[in-house]
Amino acid sequence: MDNLRDGSLNLMIETMVVQLATGFGLGLLPYMPGTFGSLLGLPLAWWLLSHPPIRQALILVMLLVIAVPLCHWAALWQGGGDSPQIVADEYLMFPVSVIGLALTRRPWILVIAFLLFRLFDAIKLPPLNLLEALGGGIGIVLDDLMAAVYAWIVIAVGNALCRWTAKKDPL
Repeated sequence: MDNLRDGSLNLMIETMVVQLATGFGLGLLPYMPGTFGSLLGLPLAWWLLSHPPIRQALILVMLLVIAVPLCHWAALWQGGGDSPQIVADEYLMFPVSVIGLALTRRPWILVIAFLLFRLFDAIKLPPLNLLEALGGGIGIVLDDLMAAVYAWIVIAVGNALCRWTAKKDPL
């Protein structure tokens, strides 16, 4: 009887982890599962931006700590590697692209951050392309973390240029 109960508990845990890792099924979509899975990161990023920057950073560290084992175990149960069905790395790392940027509490900036994040995740600029080779949950998550950092840099530079231009040429 204990073996049956242990087996049921293991199956329940595996199902829960796979559901979270696949974005509650969004990662199972036949087209662009990473993009659709990343959509779960939009409300998460919006909520995160309502907090002070230090709390944002602490929450993102917690998300990173959750994402690595979640993606690692889901990858093992899905056959190994960074399968397209696993999208928790996308939706849990996308908020990094807006951390500390108060201006991103505007919906159109959040959309730009999302598009940049997806672009950088898709084209895998160096060292993004090398991070997946680390394997396991760490490799699965780090490439998305770097894609979010690249998006953050573009948004921060764009914001600085806009402010500089506004100071230079007041209307």
